[in-house]
Amino acid sequence: MTTNGEQVDYSLANPDTLTKYKTAAQISQKVLETVSGWCTEGAKIVEICTKGDKLLDDEIAKVYKGKAVTKGISHPCTVSPSSFVTPYTPLLSDSEEAESKLKAGEAVKIQLGAQIDGFGTIVCDTVIVGEEMSEMNADLLLATHYANELMLRMILPPGLLNAGTDEEKKKAQSQKPYSQSKITQLLEKVVKSYGCNLVENTTCWSFDRNEIEGKKKIILAPGEGVKGEGLPEIGEVWGMEMGVSNGTGKVKTLSNRPTLHRRTNTTYGLKRPSSRATLSELKKKFGTFPFSLRQLDDEGAGKVGIVECVRGGVVRQYEVVGSTDSMPVSRLFTTVAITKNGLTKLGGPPAFDLEKVKSEKKITDEEVLKILELPLAKPTGDKKKSKKKKKKSTKKAAAAPAAKKGEEDDDDDDDDDDDSDEE
Repeated sequence: MTTNGEQVDYSLANPDTLTKYKTAAQISQKVLETVSGWCTEGAKIVEICTKGDKLLDDEIAKVYKGKAVTKGISHPCTVSPSSFVTPYTPLLSDSEEAESKLKAGEAVKIQLGAQIDGFGTIVCDTVIVGEEMSEMNADLLLATHYANELMLRMILPPGLLNAGTDEEKKKAQSQKPYSQSKITQLLEKVVKSYGCNLVENTTCWSFDRNEIEGKKKIILAPGEGVKGEGLPEIGEVWGMEMGVSNGTGKVKTLSNRPTLHRRTNTTYGLKRPSSRATLSELKKKFGTFPFSLRQLDDEGAGKVGIVECVRGGVVRQYEVVGSTDSMPVSRLFTTVAITKNGLTKLGGPPAFDLEKVKSEKKITDEEVLKILELPLAKPTGDKKKSKKKKKKSTKKAAAAPAAKKGEEDDDDDDDDDDDSDEE
């Protein structure tokens, strides 16, 4: 794109791009934290989603005021019950689903996001409804946490964080990156340590401006005939998803109405006036980011108008998917940037509190533990040196049942992320 005859750089090499990603991420994380607090026993899912979207809109309105910058929701607020895998957002006009309420003890997935100037971030966290933490839920959350931490380390380009001699750096950089099959293999070792399995076809996408499903994708535990393509490189932003189940991890399409959609780049001559009106509204409001029919001006008219849009391929419909055995599922979603200094968590779930989630199970695989000990980014500045003495490794936390040291390691990883931005 050009502005006043000049080519606009939308890559991470432009500090303005990173600032917009970070602003969107701050909003996403703030709203995620608030919405998580609303997930209590008896709360209606549709009411949480509606309030979540309103809060997103309110927070987005506070930034870039008066600027010629598009901004909005990059992913509507969705709240998925225990055995649901995909984001779920029921409609008020569907009376039965609108009455869906959260139950005590279930693992609920909250996903949402904001975008500034087309630079979208998406975040997702899993919370347990109620005060009690069962052993099964603890195993599920720990498996998801450590699998996510392992994956973030495995996607770093080889040798990126090597601090040795030039010869050592060159040797490290010549190593092959982890293949997608190897990534799945090692992640399976983590989750099986806690009696869990990866969720079939969990997909991570490369992000771009106005695009959350880019040309590259990593597919974890791919089903038959399914494969990913490409791995993260320096200068890219990715949406990293982790899905884990207490059951087999196999999935099926549920009977719930699909309400989450996204406009494609396909052109098609819509015949019905209602379809054209719906397409016109969603283009204006959401661009190419996902939206819920609940967000349209007239939900009922949207349910009618969207049918031809989906049939003609101008809109993609996201089916509601759940575990085949109805077992609980946990998901995390982190938006990350790969820079010359390592991996930056732009937005994601809050720091995992290992004091509150305990299990007698532990990770024993040495290859996995060694990777978990690696940093996410290069240490820079005096701040890092002052914290070095109290640094606790993720490896030690993962290797110890009911670990009490991991939270400090996660906090230090966040410091690494901040440092990686200082270029």
